[in-house]
Amino acid sequence: MHDDPPGRPRRGRRRVAGAGAPAHPAPSAHDAAPASELLRRIEFKVLRRLDGFLFGDITGVFYGPSLDLAEVREYQPGDEVRRIDWFVTARTGKLHVRQYREEREIGAWMVVDCSPSMDFGTRRTVKSRVAREFAVTAASVLTRQGNKIGSLTFGHGGVRILEPASGRVQVLRVLQSLVDGPGQARSGRANEANGGNRVPSRRRPARVGVATLAGPEDGEAGADPLTSALARLNRSVRRRSLVFLVSDFMSSDFDDPERDPPWLRELGRLAARHDVIAVRITDPAEMELPDVGDLRVRDPETGRELWLDTSDPVLRHAYGRLVETRERTLKRVLRSSGADVLQLSTQHDIVPPLLAFVRRRKGRRQEGART
Repeated sequence: MHDDPPGRPRRGRRRVAGAGAPAHPAPSAHDAAPASELLRRIEFKVLRRLDGFLFGDITGVFYGPSLDLAEVREYQPGDEVRRIDWFVTARTGKLHVRQYREEREIGAWMVVDCSPSMDFGTRRTVKSRVAREFAVTAASVLTRQGNKIGSLTFGHGGVRILEPASGRVQVLRVLQSLVDGPGQARSGRANEANGGNRVPSRRRPARVGVATLAGPEDGEAGADPLTSALARLNRSVRRRSLVFLVSDFMSSDFDDPERDPPWLRELGRLAARHDVIAVRITDPAEMELPDVGDLRVRDPETGRELWLDTSDPVLRHAYGRLVETRERTLKRVLRSSGADVLQLSTQHDIVPPLLAFVRRRKGRRQEGART
């Protein structure tokens, strides 16, 4: 199917899933394991190390105070000046502050990218497995506090929506939705659960367990999967929620690294109404083109393949500049959207960056309380 380029020797030639253009790895025993077994592994591997740090004031880490007024009391040294109730102060002649009731139940959504580019990894693991580890960790933290969490997985096969619920069973459902993927785009496993039928549209959804399989709505056909997923969430979720957006942000329509990606508008709308945490997962091989001779690389989103002579320093320099421009654009648009950003990598364990992220959010909240 793919002929060798003329004039190129076969020696030193490789076919790889490299430099941001991966092929799908063969399913491992880890992927084939039941969701309950995967959950136990992740709990032993990750959650046990986080116990005692994350499971305390989870509301203070992931969610701000509500606007429900609990009481008005006299001012005490250290109270925030912006909470002074000037009407009560004028009426009583003494400084009074408004005391708010912290919202105890967090509504959360796990929005996870299951597109082909997530099945790439050259170090410790693949990006899709890092996404599962993070999703299960966050879901377990939140549901242990009695909060409800739902999930939305997306890819080229549409979206798979799991309505919010609480408890360990819900964590298992979230994990299973990540293993199955959003539909036909992931080995047809979710489609098999639907009796082998074509994935229906959202107007006539088919219930598969507790998840809804849905195709693109009117106006979404042909749209970038990430854009469609964010648009669906913007229409569906009305109550202010905590949203984890887990992706490598390698949109198929994000081909010009200097141009804003198509999903920026929908992400900005989402972050304006919800507390959005963008969890970006990368692999080191996507950042630098190695000097290993001839490589045949493939775009996982389009399937396009081509040969590259990685021994050419001009090519490696051009690729480095392209990656640098893309990284700069991505950081700018994520920051401008209003979303908080957590960076994870296939090279490292998720615990250190997760702890650093939590400390940063706690410090930012404490700093905001003092100003």
